[in-house]
Amino acid sequence: MNLYAESSAVLAWLLGEEAAPRVRRALAAADMVLASDLTLVECDRVLIRAVALGDTTEAAAADRRALLNTAAAHWNVLRIGPEIVDRARQPFPGEPIRTLDALHLASALVARSAVAGVEFLSLDDRIRTVAGRLGFRLQPA
Repeated sequence: MNLYAESSAVLAWLLGEEAAPRVRRALAAADMVLASDLTLVECDRVLIRAVALGDTTEAAAADRRALLNTAAAHWNVLRIGPEIVDRARQPFPGEPIRTLDALHLASALVARSAVAGVEFLSLDDRIRTVAGRLGFRLQPA
């Protein structure tokens, strides 16, 4: 299985949320994990915000950042380039779609055009609905 990893799922795994075991299983079962620059930016921003608000320590955030960087070193990270931006600027089934969700969906479509059998890993119901309408198999199932 080839898997596009969207931010909500990666964050659940990274932060040890309730869905983390299901996300971890999906990531471990993947032959290839693809993610957008956006996934990494969103994860880092959540950690920065948690430290700024006093929800976690800088040391704990650094540990989670190291975990993310170790995992991402094995992923295929898609840069947000013109092809992704152009697709994100077009309508998606189930509009209205938020801007960052459109960038994730466009990234997954670009990934699918290059790699066969890409499945979509997300915990966000809105983005899962649109990804399903675009023909992606959803993870966790």
